[in-house]
Amino acid sequence: MKKILIIGAGLVAGPAVQYLLNQPEFHVTVADQVKSKAAELVGDHSGGNAICLDVNDKQSLKTAIADSDVVVSLLPWIFHPVMAEFCLELNTHLITASYVKKEMQAFHEKARQKNLVFLNEIGVDPGIDHMAAMKIINEVKNAGGEITSFASYCGGLPAPENNNNPLGYKFSWSPDGVMLAANNDGRYLMHGKIITVSGQDLFRHYDLITIPGAGVLEAYVNRDALPYMDLYGIQSVKNMFRGTLRNIGSCETWDYFKKLDLLNQKNRFDFNEVSPLQVLAKIVKSSGLEVIKDVARYLGIPEHSLILKKLEWLGLFSEERINIGTASVFDMFAHILQKKLVYNKNEKDLLVQHHEFTARYPDGRQEKITSTMINTGIPGGDSAMSRTVGLPVAMAAKMVAQGKINHHGVIIPIYKEIYDPLLAELETMDIKFKETKVTNGVSLDHINHEQI
Repeated sequence: MKKILIIGAGLVAGPAVQYLLNQPEFHVTVADQVKSKAAELVGDHSGGNAICLDVNDKQSLKTAIADSDVVVSLLPWIFHPVMAEFCLELNTHLITASYVKKEMQAFHEKARQKNLVFLNEIGVDPGIDHMAAMKIINEVKNAGGEITSFASYCGGLPAPENNNNPLGYKFSWSPDGVMLAANNDGRYLMHGKIITVSGQDLFRHYDLITIPGAGVLEAYVNRDALPYMDLYGIQSVKNMFRGTLRNIGSCETWDYFKKLDLLNQKNRFDFNEVSPLQVLAKIVKSSGLEVIKDVARYLGIPEHSLILKKLEWLGLFSEERINIGTASVFDMFAHILQKKLVYNKNEKDLLVQHHEFTARYPDGRQEKITSTMINTGIPGGDSAMSRTVGLPVAMAAKMVAQGKINHHGVIIPIYKEIYDPLLAELETMDIKFKETKVTNGVSLDHINHEQI
């Protein structure tokens, strides 16, 4: 019996754990620093067990990996190089949903030589986006065409009926991850010209886009799109963009958060002794008598501005202490956001993924192709985010354990042997795309998958 170790029992782990527990040929161990969280996911299932694991304890981590055939990490990428090192030493396959950083890429050749699969970027974004894109790219190539333009957009949002807070956002995954991503640089190709966006300007560089079935949303650049020209085999494109989707007003709001230094990880306070109001007053150099006016002055905005109402709603003008001990401003803000931007029982999230392609064929035809997935969470059950991240991860782990992936080393799911079966299985779980084609201005309305 193959043994699969899942590390991390957070917000997206549930569907992955349940999927693998339902595969009778596997034994599943779920590990988390808080054992009760892991135990809750396993329940009384005879095919699994829960353990307490602090991944900073390298000996305990190595011991857990040594007893596994496949490791699935649902932790932030920063922990993956250490896991990869142990997996390499112990001949264990590794699956993550994280982007491939240079620290992970460094393991490629040694893992390939040992016939190990270190599969990354197999969540939703990155993950399902790669697979859905490669499906269409290869269909165009097989028909003799070439892709001349590509844009990919993805966002996890509250479902419209549950979009009931002034920020238009709720957390279906780690607040820390969202906040750290807010400082990422971005890069894309537009009309053959490389556009670079600094992390400082990230939320000042956005557009509005209409997504069929989801309405008008904001889209800002998601990291560096250029490497995917080579990875996807579409080096001749003139436009190449990867974007994140948010509700209207989000980019301006987060730009103000950054201006107020709320993402600062170095500025520390004793939050048992000071309130959010006092911290904000110190940041904007206020005497503390009229902090709201001083924040408006600091930001250079009128006192009736919406961002001030949002800060007040979040509790940043509150004199009530949050009692998290000595921590950074970043930690304070993450704590506040996690308390305020939550899904209540029976509320649903919305996962939107949208691709736009332009293809050209030897006979002169030009074709615009769109591919859209809209998935909503299950009231009282799994969120759309947890399903679209956790299920691809679990399906990939099953394929690796069964020896069905023959590409080795550090890879992402751009290969037909991976994306064909995974997309087909996801479709049986209502995670599917609607595709529409327009050729030379004439709609073919070519639908391969029924829209949800």
